[in-house]
Amino acid sequence: MTTLAESHHHHHAPTGLKRWLFTTNHKDIGTLYLLFALLMFLTGGAMALVIRAELFQPGLQFVEPHFFNQMTTVHGLIMVFGAVMPAFTGLANWMIPMMIGAPDMALPRMNNWSFWILPFAFFILLMSLFMEGGGPAFGWTFYAPLSTTYSNDNTALFVFAVHIMGISSIMGAINVIVTIVNMRAPGMTYMKLPLFVWTWLITAFLLIAVMPVLAGAVTMVLTDKYFGTDFFNAAGGGDPVMFQHIFWFFGHPEVYIMILPAFGVISTIIPAFSRKKLFGYASMVYATASIAFLSFIVWAHHMFTTGMPLAGELFFMYSTMLISVPTGVKVFNWVATMWRGSISFEVPMLFSIAFIVLFTLGGFSGLMLAITPVDFQYHDTYFVVAHFHYVLVTGAVFSIMAGAYYWLPKWTGNMYHIGLAKTHFWLSLISVNILFFPMHFVGLAGMPRRIPDYALQFADFNALISVGGFAFGLSQLLFVAVVYKCAKGGEKVPAKVWDGAEGLEWEVASPAPYHTFSEPPEVK
Repeated sequence: MTTLAESHHHHHAPTGLKRWLFTTNHKDIGTLYLLFALLMFLTGGAMALVIRAELFQPGLQFVEPHFFNQMTTVHGLIMVFGAVMPAFTGLANWMIPMMIGAPDMALPRMNNWSFWILPFAFFILLMSLFMEGGGPAFGWTFYAPLSTTYSNDNTALFVFAVHIMGISSIMGAINVIVTIVNMRAPGMTYMKLPLFVWTWLITAFLLIAVMPVLAGAVTMVLTDKYFGTDFFNAAGGGDPVMFQHIFWFFGHPEVYIMILPAFGVISTIIPAFSRKKLFGYASMVYATASIAFLSFIVWAHHMFTTGMPLAGELFFMYSTMLISVPTGVKVFNWVATMWRGSISFEVPMLFSIAFIVLFTLGGFSGLMLAITPVDFQYHDTYFVVAHFHYVLVTGAVFSIMAGAYYWLPKWTGNMYHIGLAKTHFWLSLISVNILFFPMHFVGLAGMPRRIPDYALQFADFNALISVGGFAFGLSQLLFVAVVYKCAKGGEKVPAKVWDGAEGLEWEVASPAPYHTFSEPPEVK
């Protein structure tokens, strides 16, 4: 086929089911990722509501303890691997080519494949719930021997599901790196890249570094369970604590994989609605790189109570405190960007400001957990749950919401219903704090995590937390309504949707045409 015929042929977007199954277009694949993430967010959310319904009152109320453990486990797995990560990958697919002036992702066929294996992974994981003996019930961290000696036969399905998710992540990361390194528009030097692109470049390297480690850990769990190896079995000469080291060597960089793109989104939105350049661009890039580097040497702060040598505990305590410095630099820069800016409080900005305040709060509770002697008190209590939900819900999820509200008009060409979106923000903001803030107190008073029943002293707080949980969960249906209405139609928007927005993505029409930048733009 000649190039002329080829280019002619490609201008017609395929239609129907085939378009979505076989697409290699970054925008289509971005949309698929985002819709899949939304579906998983609602599924994982429904599981969280089962957990909160059970904990509304002390005593066993609705579900069997074993099913409760399945819910805590699968809720964690789905939210991490099925909601937050695919949502950021969807934003990356949609936005990175447009931000760097590239026509598409570098490896479009692989892009399609890396998405389409995900539904199968989560189908396998969710189907394990219907097996005899139920689904995985050993927590999302699947510590040995809970996941080996004491688990059901669902472990195999869980391991295969995790393998497929990991493969998808690695392919996505390779694609991001190759795209950013090779396909920037002329004049787009590294220090001109939008911060969202920078954070994703660094995240992609993290993914490639740690996903194989997770693959190794789950493979050893598989062989311990089914093939008689003793990697994690002390009776056979293995070590269950080694599992924790391997897992957290993946697991801690993983939590930064879930927050660095969020930093990128916030660093895009704050300048746009402050009508100022981002304060300290270079320091933001260096801070992101520092966080990524340090994320590899803090992992054992999850393991202070396992009996590490004192030198080990000290090292991990100090390295964990050190990682708060570049994160603090970022928060300072966002606040400095807003300082004396001409701020307007559009919905993306509201979510971004909420992000700064609440993510910082989650960061401070992390610093408390980093202090080894006091971690002995907090470890495995609801304080930990409060900490990581402040960084993952009001951090990662709020930034995804901010990004969605910021770019939706660009994606659809329509402005969403602002009243409805603001209602969604305020309901989410109030309910999320009713949900997670009291957890700090029940945690400090000694309420253990992952337990379906509790002492009477925690009853009032838990009732409050559960009310917050249901309010937060139901508020997210508003988001679905906003997105649906916006996709269907609404007030048409210009190419530059927000007057303070900067960047190449605002130079193409709204909705973004199916093919953009077939001629690379010149970046001054």
